[in-house]
Amino acid sequence: MDARVRVLAVCGHEADQGVALRGLAGPGTRVVTSGRALYRALSARPAGQPAVVVPMTLGREPGLVAETARTVRALPAGPRGGVAVAEAFGTATHLTGWLRTAAHTRPDDTALLLAAPAGDPFEDAELYRVAHLVRRHGHHRLVEVALIGGEPGLAEGVRRCAALGARTVTVLAASLVEPVPPPAPPGVRVLGAGPLLGPAAIDAVLGARVATALHLLREHGDDGVRRALAAAEGHGLGHAHGPGADHHHGPEDPHDSGGGPHHGSSHAPAHGHPHAPAHGHEPVGQPAPERRAPTPYPHREPSPEARPAFLAGTRSSP
Repeated sequence: MDARVRVLAVCGHEADQGVALRGLAGPGTRVVTSGRALYRALSARPAGQPAVVVPMTLGREPGLVAETARTVRALPAGPRGGVAVAEAFGTATHLTGWLRTAAHTRPDDTALLLAAPAGDPFEDAELYRVAHLVRRHGHHRLVEVALIGGEPGLAEGVRRCAALGARTVTVLAASLVEPVPPPAPPGVRVLGAGPLLGPAAIDAVLGARVATALHLLREHGDDGVRRALAAAEGHGLGHAHGPGADHHHGPEDPHDSGGGPHHGSSHAPAHGHPHAPAHGHEPVGQPAPERRAPTPYPHREPSPEARPAFLAGTRSSP
């Protein structure tokens, strides 16, 4: 990555607020949390230094992407100049591919326990969906889920695998947090698989996100804020349409920003999630592209009154 560019990895619960990236992120990447810490880091950088902000989600934390964009939008004109919000570090499709790659290195007779920090109910449900895809397109009979700091926890996840007949349980990291295997029940062996991605893979993915963000900013004047603000649209039950609901998503929607050919089709559809490839093994750095293009959804600019939570009720910069 260009040493002249400030790279900020913005972390939420999928990276344990940045703790999980210690020793994994390269020296050219500064790890921060969203909100005030990001705001201060961008405000304090040297005048004119370009900066790329990368939301460190693997697809289960869309609110982190939108909050990152709101923080960048709240910057005064001076510090905001030269700042680009990159695409999220990964999507649920990437997560599925990385887990499938890890699963293929484990014996078929082991149970797989996918472990990640607990989020909101919809984020947790997404992990169950990912686990189903790993099992459906893999060779392991048992693929279970454990939520760090939630239910079922790691110990309960191991007990469930044992109750279903497993004699070996391998705990796979399903986030940037490396889970600590719990004590093994009698007659069961519990193994840890290490981090989901190593330093080289993390650096490669970050480099790709930064390069794309800089290209869009310099060649097209696109700082990524508008797209990132829409990241959490459709997350949760509030987006469900009842029978006969007069609501439409499509390219002709008057709120659609169009995107243009240079944006690609990296966004998830509004009424579902991208499907992991059914066959083949994705490389650790970047899973193979999806076979079915996702349905585009409009990028809606939220109300001008919407501000980062840490600036609510204030008018001055920190």
